[in-house]
Amino acid sequence: MEDLVYPTYPFKIKPVKGKDQLYDPFRQRWVILTPEEWVRQNILQYLVQVCKYPSSMIAVEKTIKLGELNKRFDIVIYKQAAPWMIIECKEAKVAISEKTIGQILQYQQVMVAEYLVVSNGHETYGAKIASGKLHSMQNFPDYL
Repeated sequence: MEDLVYPTYPFKIKPVKGKDQLYDPFRQRWVILTPEEWVRQNILQYLVQVCKYPSSMIAVEKTIKLGELNKRFDIVIYKQAAPWMIIECKEAKVAISEKTIGQILQYQQVMVAEYLVVSNGHETYGAKIASGKLHSMQNFPDYL
């Protein structure tokens, strides 16, 4: 996919007990500012500000049941009350690997979205699922 150029956003950050916390407007709470959280928050702003995805249709870090395991996805965009896109975020220094792809494919088994995206903030890869096959995409699709 194209390189993401993140829009500016006035992130609210505060120190708490020696660790920075960031206010997440999607979850409406303060979260520990980890390197992965920084990538997630910048992608969220990109989706809302640049792609014009409705923030009301975005879920962040929710638990899903994967067999006997409880897993947490990073970002899911819904359309017509169904998962439309699943996004898996990694911190910037973590390369996108087969393990990352396997992780998002596990989420896909449960949620069945039309689009899958993985990103570490520097590298972003996306695919549309059509006829049971992954088709590489160059840009985020229009939400319409």
